[in-house]
Amino acid sequence: MNSGELLGIEPLELKFPFELRKQISCSLQLSNKSDDYIAFKVKTTNPKKYCVRPNNGVVLPRSSCDVVVTMQAQKEAPPDMQCKDKFLVQSVVVNPGTTPKDVTTEMFSRESGNKVEEIKLRVLYVTPPQPPSPVHEGSDEGSSPRASISENGNVTTAEPVMQSNAYVHQEKSVETITQITKMTEEKNLAIQQNKRLKEELGLQELLKHELGKKKEAEASHLCLW
Repeated sequence: MNSGELLGIEPLELKFPFELRKQISCSLQLSNKSDDYIAFKVKTTNPKKYCVRPNNGVVLPRSSCDVVVTMQAQKEAPPDMQCKDKFLVQSVVVNPGTTPKDVTTEMFSRESGNKVEEIKLRVLYVTPPQPPSPVHEGSDEGSSPRASISENGNVTTAEPVMQSNAYVHQEKSVETITQITKMTEEKNLAIQQNKRLKEELGLQELLKHELGKKKEAEASHLCLW
C-alpha cells in the first residue's frame, strides 16, 4: 500500500493490458486509515480517453473505496507502447457526515484554505496475458526418462510417456472387434429370419396338403351318392 498523509492509494501505476479496438479497465483502491472523513477527486490529463467511476466521493473513517478506470477502445497503438497520460488523486479532510453528493470542486481549491493532498499516477501499457499453448499428443515420443527431485531430496526417474502408436493400435483393435460383433449379430438375425420364413412356407404347404385331402374326401363322398 502506497500511503499519503490522508489516503493510501494502490497501485500508483495504472496498468492496462493494451489491445486495439477493445475497452479495458483497471481498478484503484483508496484507503482511509484515519478517523476523519476524507473527500477525494480523480482527474486525468486525457478526460476524453478515460472514464472514471466514481470520479469523486467520500472515504469513511477506517474504510476503503474502489475506483474503476476504463480506457476507451483505441484504433491505433502509440509509438513504442508508451503512454504519457497521467492521473491526479486529490484528497481533503471534510466534516463528519459529509456524503458524495456534498463534494464540490471548491473543496479541492487551495484558495479555500483547505489542506489538499495530491498524488500523481502513471499510466502503463502492458502486454495482455497469452492463453496457454496446447500440448500436442505424442510430443514426448522417443524421449528418455526424466529425473526430478522430490520434497525429501531423493532423485526419482519418471517413465517416458507411452507412444501414441500404441493408443492408435488399441483403438483400431477395439473398432475391429466392434465390427465383427456387429456382423455376427446381423448373421444370426438373417439365420433366424430364414428359419422363420421356412417354417411359414412349411405351414402353408401343410395347409394346402390338408385342404387337398379334404377336397378329395368330399369328392369321393359325392361319388358314392
